[in-house]
Amino acid sequence: MNEKLVRVLYVEDEPDIQMVARLALESIGEYTVEICGSGTDALTRAPAFQPQLILLDVMMPGMDGPGTLKKLRELPDFSGTPVVFMTAKVQPGEVSEYLALGAIGVIPKPFDPMTLSAQIQAIWEKL
Repeated sequence: MNEKLVRVLYVEDEPDIQMVARLALESIGEYTVEICGSGTDALTRAPAFQPQLILLDVMMPGMDGPGTLKKLRELPDFSGTPVVFMTAKVQPGEVSEYLALGAIGVIPKPFDPMTLSAQIQAIWEKL
């Protein structure tokens, strides 16, 4: 993809992880980051933010990551927005499931804050 990645929506229910990821993405990656604490929050806030990429935690209370992805895909503006799952569940079968749901990549948790932006940039450049 030729377009420079600037706007990232990050959906994560854990405040500590939100804080570390925001710091890593904004200070190292120089991305503009919108953090949502739940899938429902993401569905409400994504249209105004217009993210170019969505980072989505898999295990969240209420609507999980796959459920959130399904609902996002139902919104016309997000039918093709690239989504990357972030999860501790990274067995090959699980990763295959996430990709089958339409994710373009999977970043394992715990992630390294120093390399998170580079991982996201590498996935973005493959588009």
